[in-house]
Amino acid sequence: MSDLAAVVLAGGFARRLSGVDKPMLVVGGKPLLHRVIAAVGGADPVVVVGPARDGVAGVRWAREDPPGGGPAAALAAGLRHVTTSRVAVLAGDLAGVTPSTTERLTAALGDADGAILTDDAGRRQWLIGVWRTASLRAALPAEPGGTALRRVLGHLRIVEVPAAPGECADVDTPQDLDRLKG
Repeated sequence: MSDLAAVVLAGGFARRLSGVDKPMLVVGGKPLLHRVIAAVGGADPVVVVGPARDGVAGVRWAREDPPGGGPAAALAAGLRHVTTSRVAVLAGDLAGVTPSTTERLTAALGDADGAILTDDAGRRQWLIGVWRTASLRAALPAEPGGTALRRVLGHLRIVEVPAAPGECADVDTPQDLDRLKG
């Protein structure tokens, strides 16, 4: 995937999971963060925004300011390390993304600002997408902390790509983890 970088948002407080490090939860024998990084294997660089973690190689680490400032602030921090024209943006707690996900989104981008997955109910999955880097930079407010991504990016030209079954699966609750492990 030439001319593609990746920003993986792997911070957050995991309040619904009692503060556990969600990206390092193991599903199918592999930490979630490792699954997400594998899904963007051809991207360069792969920037992980969140605390540095042992056992995660081949990535650049970044932190939003202040830490815990939310997805828009994390995206802004990650974009500081991106020089490519396109960037995959993924959450660090995704269990269902694969290299095929990134390939489909990249192919769907066309002339749009972004291509994102939609779940089986048609909801946009803001943290599973491929974007034009310049469009993201232009859309982000000067002070992005606490701003919802749908408010920041919702006005851009977006291609919606229907997700394959299970492709949008993430871990937000103990029930999500049990379902994915079961």
